Amino acid sequence: MNPTSLHINQGTDARLLMTRRDALGGSMLGLGALALGSLLNPAKAGGMVRGERSDLPHFRPKAKRIIYLLQNGAPSHVDLFDYKPMLRKEHGKQIPDSLFSGKRLSTMTGGQKDRPVLGEITQFAQHGASGSWVSSFLPYTAGIVDEACFIRSMHTEAVNHAPAITFFLTGSELPGRPSLGSWLTYGLGSESEDLPAFVVMTSRDKEASCGQIFYDFYWGSGFLPSKHQGVKFRGGGDPVLYLSNPDGMNRDVRRGMLDDLAWMNGRGFDRFGDPEIQTRIAQYEMAYKMQASVPDLTDLSKEPAHILEAYGPDVKRPGSYAYNCLMARRLAERGVRFVQLMHAGWDQHRNLNSQLLVQCRDTDQPSAALVRDLKQRGLLEDTLVIWGGEFGRTPFLQGSISDTKTWGRDHHPYVFSLWMAGGGVKAGLNYGASDEFGVNPAEKPMHVHDFQATILHLLGIEHERFTYRFQGRQYRLTDVHGKPVMELIG
Repeated sequence: MNPTSLHINQGTDARLLMTRRDALGGSMLGLGALALGSLLNPAKAGGMVRGERSDLPHFRPKAKRIIYLLQNGAPSHVDLFDYKPMLRKEHGKQIPDSLFSGKRLSTMTGGQKDRPVLGEITQFAQHGASGSWVSSFLPYTAGIVDEACFIRSMHTEAVNHAPAITFFLTGSELPGRPSLGSWLTYGLGSESEDLPAFVVMTSRDKEASCGQIFYDFYWGSGFLPSKHQGVKFRGGGDPVLYLSNPDGMNRDVRRGMLDDLAWMNGRGFDRFGDPEIQTRIAQYEMAYKMQASVPDLTDLSKEPAHILEAYGPDVKRPGSYAYNCLMARRLAERGVRFVQLMHAGWDQHRNLNSQLLVQCRDTDQPSAALVRDLKQRGLLEDTLVIWGGEFGRTPFLQGSISDTKTWGRDHHPYVFSLWMAGGGVKAGLNYGASDEFGVNPAEKPMHVHDFQATILHLLGIEHERFTYRFQGRQYRLTDVHGKPVMELIG
């Protein structure tokens, strides 16, 4: 068989597997050319980039977009949100063994014989009309409790960081599944013509005390077309590499090059039917658009002084959590579907007494400012803000009770807290509860898949009907589990 006939057979085989949508893509220059046309003439596309599922949304959504403030490393629920007087009362005493019978723990305390109860290292008080309990370390969050919905009965299955974060974002502990942002951009598209539908930004504690790594699969597209993966904005220099044209290259020349590339790639798609060719066309076009849109996005000169002050002293430092929160608001008002902020530094195994306050100071004021900022712009009602980690921390001490400098808490997946605001959730609601030691759910337990199903419901999606066929079966974000918790929805 000569090389020419080999190419022809590959193309023929690809067409035998085509869906009707693929067949449409194979005509003329393919869907990539159609996408190019809408990018160059937004009026024809109705001012938005549509998703690949014509059946979505299934019903009228309450939320249009999500800002996920993921606190990488797992904030301590019993020190920040879940007030347990029993911990202070029993401080230093052995926690009942029956509470942990049959439970998996990390290798750091799995073999620890003594498990003394550790009372909260903060002070708790009730706030707002809702009477929500919040730690003294989070005074700004305490000021927005009546905008927030606190879930105090979350539980998960993973006991280590990467699998637990992956589980929250993809529905599986193993890497390889599409992330939540990818699912949403695949299904719903974006309201932005000149920015990615899914943007990721990362930050970490100033002291770099936490060794958590930001893996690319946290915002990967898995088996979905790769054009739906998250675009990571860097914390320094150009937010995206190669955003600026090289010397001697102007926009007219760049436009001509992209037109020629689109034509050649379109012919390649006609021949082979590979959807990743469409991805390349779309990525080239988005990069061209971002050369004009990103400088405006990152120009803070027109932000009022009182807004900058609200986000805190770090707001002008690119790569800081405060800066990223302000960027999240600016992305949301420009129509970006999913913004994923990840802040590392919460993994306090041996430095709870020193580092917990540092993390709270870095994140408390910007998180609350983001909610207030969205509200005063009329964006909070259809923007869902999520704040939380991948699990909680043990109510017992990791280490020795006599060595206060090395106090810490281990990973605790069995119950923990997070909060949401806006996007159709009930404001001022406290949902669920843990037991008196903060070890297990005592009321209305909420699993990760229930949480994911609820998020999709807020976006107008029935999670059981939102699937993608891969390797002979239909996959969904919630795997084969989960149900939306309607009590959380306003």
